[in-house]
Amino acid sequence: METRSAKRKKLWFADHDADSGTDRISDLPDAVLYHILLLLDIKTIAKTCILSKRWGSLWSSFPDLDFTTIDPTGISPRTLNPKGAKRLHWLNRGMDFITQVLSLRSKNSDLRVLRFRAALSFSGLNGLIRCAIRQNVQELDVEVATHDYFNFPRSVISSESLRVFKLKSCDPGFRLPPVTVMRGGFRSLHTLSLSLVNLDDQPSLLDLFIDSSFPRLVVLNLDECFGLKNLKVSCRMLENLTLENCSDLHGLEVSGDRLERLRVGSCFDAYCKKSWVKIDAPSLRFICWEYNAITETSCFQNLGSLHEASLGFLVLHESLSVAKLQSVSNLLSGLSHAQCLTLESQCVEILSNKNYFMHVLHPFDNLKSLELHTAFNKHNVLGLACLFRCSPMLQTLSIKIINDYKIQRRKWNKDLWDMPISLEEQFWESQTESLKSFLNHLNVVKIHGFLECENEVSLAKYLLKHGKALQEMTLCTGQCNHRDSLRRQKIRSQMMGFSRASSNAKIAFL
Repeated sequence: METRSAKRKKLWFADHDADSGTDRISDLPDAVLYHILLLLDIKTIAKTCILSKRWGSLWSSFPDLDFTTIDPTGISPRTLNPKGAKRLHWLNRGMDFITQVLSLRSKNSDLRVLRFRAALSFSGLNGLIRCAIRQNVQELDVEVATHDYFNFPRSVISSESLRVFKLKSCDPGFRLPPVTVMRGGFRSLHTLSLSLVNLDDQPSLLDLFIDSSFPRLVVLNLDECFGLKNLKVSCRMLENLTLENCSDLHGLEVSGDRLERLRVGSCFDAYCKKSWVKIDAPSLRFICWEYNAITETSCFQNLGSLHEASLGFLVLHESLSVAKLQSVSNLLSGLSHAQCLTLESQCVEILSNKNYFMHVLHPFDNLKSLELHTAFNKHNVLGLACLFRCSPMLQTLSIKIINDYKIQRRKWNKDLWDMPISLEEQFWESQTESLKSFLNHLNVVKIHGFLECENEVSLAKYLLKHGKALQEMTLCTGQCNHRDSLRRQKIRSQMMGFSRASSNAKIAFL
């Protein structure tokens, strides 16, 4: 506890400092003051230069310049309409602040981070990037809008200081230089993110993302690579790969001993007759494969470290060929080591396809948590039963019902209650022997979008009746009118009376 004497001394020193005008903040080391300034926006930081020579020096050597907090040009595809001299004046005015800050920086200070969003000409962009490279920039994050296509800034290729490079273009995009020009550069690059790339002139990138070009690359993000048809990624140090919105893609090969996270979304040409994918990643822990067109062939191998997987497809309104059904089966088999699995509604529809059952689904022996998105139509019970059969050690089951009001689903009603057993219940009862392991391990069931329809009530009743390890069943329902509310209460009372294999099983309605 502080004594009165100590308090008096503290007050005396405080008064003495106030009287003498001592500036203790300015005495802090540069590194500490840089950290404090990072909490402020760039314009506020710039204003500190008028406080004293000390603060002026700090501003001229400040290593982290983030101009995205002021968005000086209001970058937007709409702002690209102005033409001629008026347009050039508008572009130049927007870049004045950034250009002045870079030109007034201390020549002996290196630039750690430069981020900006701007609408400017290609020459203006090149000039800014070259200036940053001369100041040994380590992280360069640029979002740019130009009136026409522009070329990838070549000055970044040979930079020895650059660790992170992110280039996002608004329409119409930018072009990469030839692979022969890019190969041998990027010696220090750790993270590369490219968005809106036009690859019509070089649709195959099979020998770019390799060790000789990117020896230290750990993170790679490619988004909206138009014209890209074939891609191979095999960087030895790569740990995180994201590929999105590459709808022209025909073939993809990814391999790497250190790859831990893979996200591929909205990719592949749905009309290509020879599309393919090959993934070989023994250290992969997470994979998100969503809204991709189904390829003709799939090979997912050496995924023994896989922990979490999410899978969904873009399915056109046409019957799936035998080859594509086999491709889906191969993909699912490749994910069989996963402990947590999420399947979108298209997957459940495919597994419910009457032609799918000629293909054998590899068991998910390590699977502990399964999340399913489904419309829960009458024919979906086939796909659900297939998944339950292949998940013998499953502990948590979550079903999210997609309620499409255009599809009529039969309500659970008094007539069904009086029937000895419904057709859905007969089907589930016929699966009991093959689902024995599944029923002996299932602990938790959650059904979202529960509307007391026949299919979902029949499944809930079955799991309660045979789930020997079941502890918790949560049924989440939405709002309803007064008439439906009375019906809902009646059905809930009926469900509370269903027989239960586990004395610990509890039902909760949310």
